[in-house]
Amino acid sequence: MKIHSIETFKLAVPLIKPFKTALRTVETAEAIVVKITCDNGIIGWGEAPPTLVITGDSMNSIEAAIQIVLKPYLLHKNLLNYEAVFQGIQTVLVGNSSAKAAVDMALYDCIAQNAGLPLYQFLGGYHDEIETDFTVSVNSPEEMGEDAVQYVQNGFNVLKIKVGKDELETDLERIKEIRSKVGPNIKIRLDANQGWKPKDAIKIIRRMEDLGLDIELVEQPVKAHDIEGLKQVTDAVDTLIMADESVFSPKQALEVLQTRSADLINIKLMKAGGIYQAEIINRLAETYGVECMVGSMIETRLGITAAAHFAASKKNITRYDFDAPLMLAKDVIEGGIQYAGRKITLPKDSGLGIQNVNLGNEV
Repeated sequence: MKIHSIETFKLAVPLIKPFKTALRTVETAEAIVVKITCDNGIIGWGEAPPTLVITGDSMNSIEAAIQIVLKPYLLHKNLLNYEAVFQGIQTVLVGNSSAKAAVDMALYDCIAQNAGLPLYQFLGGYHDEIETDFTVSVNSPEEMGEDAVQYVQNGFNVLKIKVGKDELETDLERIKEIRSKVGPNIKIRLDANQGWKPKDAIKIIRRMEDLGLDIELVEQPVKAHDIEGLKQVTDAVDTLIMADESVFSPKQALEVLQTRSADLINIKLMKAGGIYQAEIINRLAETYGVECMVGSMIETRLGITAAAHFAASKKNITRYDFDAPLMLAKDVIEGGIQYAGRKITLPKDSGLGIQNVNLGNEV
């Protein structure tokens, strides 16, 4: 089974409501979509959204990395020798993790189809159904409280709250407002997106603990490069601390794990460069007794389907952040994962289970 052609397309889908974090505001989900066709007629799909403030990847850089570097490298490669192919993707160019991830998921789609298995079964098959949280964008405490109530009414019992954009006191008011509105039985996670300094993070987390706000975890409270500061926060509070932007590669994961700088790790395919590297990160974390979440950027059901296949396949992945497709004004994907409120069902078709992507013009 050899790679016959690699095509790329641009995609743009408006969001229902702007998505706001400490790092950015997104109103339209943009992506480069990859279509890989093999000589036996199998077609694989992949997606890479631009996330300049996190991965450093833009639409143009993703397109260039695929068309100028990855495509020439991959054409006519035999996917029955996929270990060598995935190793080569990681060595043929440095960085460009989003472009690598889009190609990686399309290749896994082809390989699992050739094996006649849904990708989650090809990768391990631990679950065939998972549940996602829902994200509350950073806004005024009152608006965030109203949004939280709406999401709970829609059936979500785990909320991921964006903080870290303003003064500590404002963040505290946000969490107090949300907790008072949703009651004690809804699980609350915080994501500061690198928005706090270590001492400030310790201060506000301890205050939330003293107030009994019952926060399950705090994701990436400090700057991505500040592993020492991340450890300082982890050691100083009772609340679980999750590393996100601090961990792109297996090497970075190993540093966090060896230094016990976080209690949990959030794996994203766009950071890791695809499923191949994400599997290594998860295995490393599992060896150290550290559970993982699999999250996402603002992606369509295409990218989230690939992430969900990977996440559902592993025992050590215990948390899922796959709400992005529910934020989009329209669905351009045929096939793939299906949502019933917070529940996500994995497709039974082989590969990703994507039948088609309703695209614009070819890049």
